[in-house]
Amino acid sequence: MKKTIRTKSGSPLPLGATITHQGVNFALFSRHASAVTLVIAPEASRQQGWIEIPLNPQANKTGDIWHILLSDIPLPLLYGYRIDGPDDRQESGHRYDARRILLDPYAKEIHSPDWGRTRTCLGSEPCCLLARQVYDWEGDRPLNIPLRDSIIYELHVRGFTRHPSSGVDCPGTFKGIVEKIPYLTKLGITAVELMPVTEFDENEPIFTNPQTGERLKNFWGYSPLSFFAPKCSYSSDLLAPLTEFRDMVKALHRAGIEVILDIVYNHTAEGGADGPTTSFRGIDNTIYYLLDPWTRAYLNFSGCGNTCNCNHPIVRSLIMDALRWWVIDMHVDGFRFDLASILGRDSSGQVLSNPPVVERIAEDPVLADTKIIAEAWDAAGLYQVGQFSRHRRWAEWNGRFRDDVRAFMAGQAGAVPALATRIAGSSDLYQHSNRRPCNSINFVTSHDGFTLADLVSYNEKHNLMNGEDNRDGDNNNLSWNSGAEGPSSDTAILNLRSRRIRTMATILLLSQGVPMLVAGDEFGRSQQGNNNAWCQDNAVSWVDWTLVQTNKPLLRFFRKLIRLRKSHPVFRREDFFLYDGQGQKLEGQPLEILWQSLRPGEQDWSRECRTLAFHLIGADLQPADADFFVMLNGSSADAARFTVPAASRGKSWVTLIDTGRRSPQDFVDPGHGDTVECGQTLLVANMGCMVLQSR
Repeated sequence: MKKTIRTKSGSPLPLGATITHQGVNFALFSRHASAVTLVIAPEASRQQGWIEIPLNPQANKTGDIWHILLSDIPLPLLYGYRIDGPDDRQESGHRYDARRILLDPYAKEIHSPDWGRTRTCLGSEPCCLLARQVYDWEGDRPLNIPLRDSIIYELHVRGFTRHPSSGVDCPGTFKGIVEKIPYLTKLGITAVELMPVTEFDENEPIFTNPQTGERLKNFWGYSPLSFFAPKCSYSSDLLAPLTEFRDMVKALHRAGIEVILDIVYNHTAEGGADGPTTSFRGIDNTIYYLLDPWTRAYLNFSGCGNTCNCNHPIVRSLIMDALRWWVIDMHVDGFRFDLASILGRDSSGQVLSNPPVVERIAEDPVLADTKIIAEAWDAAGLYQVGQFSRHRRWAEWNGRFRDDVRAFMAGQAGAVPALATRIAGSSDLYQHSNRRPCNSINFVTSHDGFTLADLVSYNEKHNLMNGEDNRDGDNNNLSWNSGAEGPSSDTAILNLRSRRIRTMATILLLSQGVPMLVAGDEFGRSQQGNNNAWCQDNAVSWVDWTLVQTNKPLLRFFRKLIRLRKSHPVFRREDFFLYDGQGQKLEGQPLEILWQSLRPGEQDWSRECRTLAFHLIGADLQPADADFFVMLNGSSADAARFTVPAASRGKSWVTLIDTGRRSPQDFVDPGHGDTVECGQTLLVANMGCMVLQSR
C-alpha cells in the first residue's frame, strides 16, 4: 500500500468508523487528549506494520470529537488510535500513554488473543477490524413474544456445545447453537439468554489450577473489551463473527426462539489501577470511570477493580448507541443487564433516585419492544430487587424467589409465607409500583452458583480448582446435600435428590412470573460442587450431552412441565391475584386462588409449618382454563397427608404430577391420571409435590 493517503477533514458524527461513498470516516471522542493519531493497516498488507496518521486539531477536531476521512482505502482494514495527553493519575486522574494502540469504543469487530486459534491482529494486542458488511435478513423480524409467555434458557455460547458429546460440527460457536435448535424447540423454551458475547480476553486470569498447574481462563466473559463487537472466537469463521451471529439469530427466530443478551456495562476489562489499558482508560479515563474525588483511585462497585460512569452523558450515549445497534443491526430481542444497580449511581458512586440512563433505556423508542431485565444488585452490597425502577418495562432477576424456594426446599423453618408470596408473583416487590407478575424473572439457579443437581448434592462450595484456596464464590448457598456430600451410590439419597429437583422445577414453572432455567439443569448437569466456575473452560463448565440419555426421565419431566405451563394461561397471569393480606377473596371479585396447609380452608403461616398447597381457579379466565391443585411438602424427613378441596363448577380431579413416583408415573397426561374426589386425602413424600388438574 502507498504510504501517501488521501485525507479529508471528515465528520464528527457518527462516532466510530463508518464506510461512506467518499471513503471511511473515523470519529473518536476524547475531551482531554492533546494529540490523536489514527493507526491503520490494510488487512491484506498487515505484515508491513501500522501506518500512522496524526490528526490536526484545527482541521480534524470539532468540539471534543476527533475525526478524519480516508479516501480509497482498501478493506478489510485494521485500525486503532494512539492518544497523547497528561498522565497525572493522582492529580487529575488522566492516564494517557501515546505508546499504546487503543481500541475504538464503537468498533463492531475486534480481533484479540483467543483460545489458541489464528488471529488477524498485529502482534499480541487486540485491534479493530473494519470490513464491508452486507447481510440479507430475509425478512426476519422481532418475534415480540409477550414477556408473561416467555420461558428463558440461560446458556454460555462456548460451554453449550464445547463438550465432545455435543455432536455438533462447530463446537463452542454461534453455529453450534444453531445445530442445537431442534433440541431447544423440543424442550419448549421461548428465549435463549446468552452469557456475554462481546469481545473479551479469556487469557487475563493469573490463577492456576492447583492440581494441574494449568493457567485458568476467563470462561464466563464478564470483562468486556467492547460493548459492540461479538467475540470472534465464538464464530466458526474468525473473519465473519458478525455474519455468524446474525445467522444464529435468524435461525433461532425461525424456530420461534428469541435472543436475549447478557450485557456488561458496569465495568470493563481494563480493571483497576494495575489493569491493562486497551481503550477507555487511555481515551478519557476521568469521563468513562468513577474515580475517588480526592485520591483519583478507581471506585469499585463491580468487584472487578473499576466501575463505569454510566450516568455521564458521554457514557450514557455510548450505552444507548450500543443497545440500539444490537437491536437494529443484529436483531436482538432483549437484554439482561449485569450488576444493573451500578446503572443507578452518580459520578461519586451515590445512588440516584431516578437514574437518567435507567429511564432512558426504558423510554427509548427504538427499544420499545425490547425486553429489558435488570440484575438488581451490585458487588458493593446495594440490593434493589423490587426497587430497581418503577417503570413497568423493567423486569428483574428475582433473587428473593431463588432464596425463598431454596430455603423451603432445604427444610428451613419459617419459609412457607415467603414461598406463597413468590408463587403468587411477588406482589410485595412489584405491585406497589403498578408493575405485574411478569416483572419478576423467577429462577432457582443461574450461571452464578450451584447447578440444580449440585444444589441438592452439596452443603458447601468446592472451588479449589479455581486457584483461590476456596475463598471465591458465595458461602450462602441455601443448599442441602440430601444426606451425603457430593456423589453418592445410596439409593435413598439419590431418590431424595431426584424428588427435590423435580419439585423445585415444578415450583419454578408453575409460579406466576417468568421462569428462567440454566442450560443442562433439565438433565442434571453438575459442576462438581463448584459454585463460581467463571474460570473453568473444561468439563466442569461444558454441558455434558451424554446426560440427555443418562437422565432421560428428568429431561422428560422438564419437557412436560414446560408444555403444561405453555398450555394453561392460569400459570401466566397478566395481573396479581385479587385477595387481601390474609389470602381471602375480596368482596365482589371472582375467586382466583385459595391457600391451605393440609386441609381446605386452614392456612398455616407459622414458623414450624413445612407444608403449603394452593388451588388455582381457571374458570373465570378469558378464555376459561382448568383448575389446578398443587401440594408441596418441605419436610426433610416426613411425608404429609393433604385433604383435597372441591374443584370449581362441580368438576373432578385427576393426578397429573407426583414427584414421589418414578418416571413415567411422576408426570402423566390428564387422561391417564388417577381420579381424585373432593375430601380424599393424598400422601405427598418428603420434599415432594403433587399436582392435580380438574376435568
